[in-house]
Amino acid sequence: MKQTVISTTKAPAAIGPYSQGIEVGNWVFTSGQIPLTPEGNLAGPSIEEQVRQVLQNAEQILLAAGTSLDNVVKTTVFLADMNDFQIMNSIYAEFFTAEPPARSAVQVTRLPKDVKVEVEMIAFKN
Repeated sequence: MKQTVISTTKAPAAIGPYSQGIEVGNWVFTSGQIPLTPEGNLAGPSIEEQVRQVLQNAEQILLAAGTSLDNVVKTTVFLADMNDFQIMNSIYAEFFTAEPPARSAVQVTRLPKDVKVEVEMIAFKN
């Protein structure tokens, strides 16, 4: 099965040797998105700003692949502080309003650039 690299200027460029996303067959896998704007700047210091930017970034990668948040089947949320879970959860619910995907959420010791949140997604294409 052929792999296709997904790339968009509407999400931040990779900050290492990885792709923003990969399409294999009818599946799209996003790399973990941190709260950088498409220009590469930190979205803001608050968990609210960071969660919103991360989800917008992932959404843009999915759109570039020809799919959407409606087709996400699994997300993984990495939090620097599990005390931010409720805030993350409320913003996440704005993006996944009906039939939300399966999800894991874990606290990690540290994230790239010392951000508060990172999210990766798996979606299908119709």
